[in-house]
Amino acid sequence: MILHVCILDKFIEPFYAFVEKNFADFDAKHQFFIDGTSDKYAAPTGNNVFLAHSVSRLTSYFMLIRQMNHAEKIILHGLWDRRILELLTVQPWLLKKCYWVIWGGDLYTRILSEQTLGWWRFEILRRICIRHIGHFITHISGDYELAQKWYGAEGVWHECFMYPSNLYHESPVQVTQHEGFNILLGNSADPSNNHIDALEKLRPYSAEDIRIFCPLSYGDAEYAKQVEDYGKSIFGDKFNPLLEFMRLDEYKKLLAKIDIAVFNHKRQQGMGNITTLLGMGKKVFMRSDITSYHTIRSLGAIVFDVECFNLISLEAGSASNNKLIISQYFSSKTLIAQLDNIFQSTFE
Repeated sequence: MILHVCILDKFIEPFYAFVEKNFADFDAKHQFFIDGTSDKYAAPTGNNVFLAHSVSRLTSYFMLIRQMNHAEKIILHGLWDRRILELLTVQPWLLKKCYWVIWGGDLYTRILSEQTLGWWRFEILRRICIRHIGHFITHISGDYELAQKWYGAEGVWHECFMYPSNLYHESPVQVTQHEGFNILLGNSADPSNNHIDALEKLRPYSAEDIRIFCPLSYGDAEYAKQVEDYGKSIFGDKFNPLLEFMRLDEYKKLLAKIDIAVFNHKRQQGMGNITTLLGMGKKVFMRSDITSYHTIRSLGAIVFDVECFNLISLEAGSASNNKLIISQYFSSKTLIAQLDNIFQSTFE
C-alpha cells in the first residue's frame, strides 16, 4: 500500500483523479490521508480517502500512525506540517520509505522564515527528518541539490513533475492581435514574488504602450494592497491588479493575451505558470540565480534573465521551439512514466 500524506490544496484532487484514471491498481494500492479544510479546494472522495478533520485530532493522530506503519511507501505531498515531522522523528524507521514531493516553499523555509525560537525548533525536526528521508521527488534537480547541501540529504532523487497542473495543454484560445505589449507580473500575492523590485525594473518603460497584469488574489491581502498602490503610482491605469479569484479557463484566456511574463522570485516558484506560458510561445523573464531557471534551460527551452528585461518580442522560431520542448516533456505520457517509476521503485 502506498500512503499519500497531504494537506488539502488545489493540486491534490486533480492528482487523485489522474492516478485513478491511469493506474489500474489505484483503489487497492493507494490510500490518501488529507488534513485541512478549504472553501476553495475540493477534497477527493473515495473509499481510499481519509479526511483528518472528520474525526478528533487525537483520533487522526492514531489513524495516521497506523497507516504509516502499514504502508510500503509514504509519499509526503509537501513537508509543511510540524505534526508529520514529529511523528517521523519519533518513528525513524519510517523515514527510509518516505518520498518527499518538494513543493518549493517547504524547502526554502530555511531561508524565508523569520528565525525565531519556534523556527529553530521546527528546523531541528526538519534536519533530523530530511537527512534520513529515503526518496525525493522533484523535476527541479537544483532543489534536490539544495536539500543535500542544506540538510545532508542522502536519499534517492526521482525526477517527476508530479501534478497535472504542470501538464501541457494546447491552448484552445485564439490570441487576438493587439497594439503594444501585455505583460504578466508574478503569479500571486506572496512577497517572494518581489513585485516592488520587478516594478522598478519595468519603470523605464512606463511611457511605452504597455499593460501590466498582476495576479494578487492568492496570498497576503495586505501585501497585495501595497503592490497595487505601488504599481498604480508608477504606471497609473496601465497597471491592472487582479484581485479576484479567476476560474482556470478565464486565467488561460488572460495568459493567451500575454506577450511577456516577468517572474522575479528569488526561489523556485510558479513553475505551472511558467511552463504554461512557454508552451503558449510567450517570452518569459526569470531570475537566473534560481534552480528552476537552470532546469528550464537544461530542457533546451529559452528563458531570459530578468536583469536584462526588454520589450523585444520573442522570435517566432524560439517560440515554436519552446512549445515543442514543453509539449513533449510536460505530457501525460511522461508523467505516467515518472509516476510508475516511483510507484514501482523499491526502498532498499
